[in-house]
Amino acid sequence: MPRSRSKHFVEFVKKWTVESTVRISGQSELLHLARTSSRSLWDDRAVLRSVEVTAELVCPRRDEAFHNLRWQQRLELSLDCFVCGRTGRTTSFRYGQEHALCSADRERPEHPAAARIAAFDITDERERTALRVFVDYWWAPFHDAKRDQAAATLPLTPWVRLHLGYYCPQARQSGAFDIQTNMVRPVRDACGHCDHPLATSEEAPAVRLLT
Repeated sequence: MPRSRSKHFVEFVKKWTVESTVRISGQSELLHLARTSSRSLWDDRAVLRSVEVTAELVCPRRDEAFHNLRWQQRLELSLDCFVCGRTGRTTSFRYGQEHALCSADRERPEHPAAARIAAFDITDERERTALRVFVDYWWAPFHDAKRDQAAATLPLTPWVRLHLGYYCPQARQSGAFDIQTNMVRPVRDACGHCDHPLATSEEAPAVRLLT
């Protein structure tokens, strides 16, 4: 599957890393240090990584109660963030945006992350729907002082949350639900308006490091 890695994206995240480091520090005297360290990081240690996220749901046959189940073009993924220096951060993605959002922690504000959804592919069949997403993100080694652990290109137990939407023909209202890796399976979801079965998650979404 083609995955565009535009020069615009690379230049954007390089420029943003410098500016974000200053915002997070909150100290103007660190401006020169932030610019110097960020540029050095990009030149010497930053690596563009790619992750594949896949998921599959079993769906009931389409009938008069068809709910138009669809994958939403957003997700949350746990990543180690070299900008705020924290591991296992919940990072939010929306397809089409040039950067993601890192949740940081109580001591640091939410901030843009040098990551994006590079490709978003859906396969719908009669009784199943499958999702395949490619995520690109910049990663560099660091040490999380708070947890006293080194950063990893991908956590040993990666976590992801995926979102789905639907439309209830009986109530004439929309609804939504999500699936994530740390759920006891099988997980069965039904319409929040009429209780019509929508989908069953028999296996957890898979997260695989590609590069």
